[in-house]
Amino acid sequence: MAEIIQRDGTWAFDGGTVRITPGLHRSVAPFRQAYGEVSVPLEAVAGIALAPDRRRGCLRLRLREGADPLLRATGGRLPDAANPYRLWVEADRGSVAEYVAEEVRRALLLDRVPKGPTEAYLLPGPPVPVSVRSSDGTVSFDGARVRIDWADTSERVKRAAGPRTVGLGDLARVEWLPNSGSEGGLLRFVTRGAPSPGLPPRKDPYALDLWGSARRDLLTALIATAVTARLPHPSARPPRAAVPRPAGPHDALLRRLRELGELHRGGVLTDEEFARTKAAVLRCF
Repeated sequence: MAEIIQRDGTWAFDGGTVRITPGLHRSVAPFRQAYGEVSVPLEAVAGIALAPDRRRGCLRLRLREGADPLLRATGGRLPDAANPYRLWVEADRGSVAEYVAEEVRRALLLDRVPKGPTEAYLLPGPPVPVSVRSSDGTVSFDGARVRIDWADTSERVKRAAGPRTVGLGDLARVEWLPNSGSEGGLLRFVTRGAPSPGLPPRKDPYALDLWGSARRDLLTALIATAVTARLPHPSARPPRAAVPRPAGPHDALLRRLRELGELHRGGVLTDEEFARTKAAVLRCF
């Protein structure tokens, strides 16, 4: 067993799994503590490195592309402090960190683990149900459906429309951008057959506008990851349709146009914005 214990967390390698446990110190990002312990199978690892420094170094675990739904959902946009695959190492523990890294490298060579992309997620993502309160509302996921309950500070048109519920089978993908504090973020649920019409997140009824506490809003990545882990892997080929797509209005198109009409009537969209967005949606079909 190769192990290093730091205030930032603990990494332990038993030859087949790198077990990452976040530290309990107040300096550890709330997202890492909420995400909890991560068990990374060796077959998901592409490499490991220690970047030394006079004061402290950083032990970095690099995963194979497509192995982890967290990295897929966040697109590499997690701040270093919130990234579970980064461990800050005190200067006097550098030799221990290098020993852990060397043991992982040796195992990768012995097991001949490929470095290329995976064809399935090798990590499960966060367990469900999971619920997060953000600046724009509360979003929950029970493994089968996503529910959004708007906050009192959400746009009037969102509150007037009431809670949103989307089944997992109706989702095409999840879009997530962090709230940096100086610039807002978003959590958007894109449904099948209904591409986003380009509405800003504060007006999109399928998006949460993240503009408040950056540390709190970062927790929405839990939802993004849990949903992503249960959607088809990006390497999977889309199934062929058994029959040709029927002619005539599509339910998703009608739903999107109806929502745009509500935004227009509610005064959220101007006449020009409504016409431009409606034309963009129709082009998608």
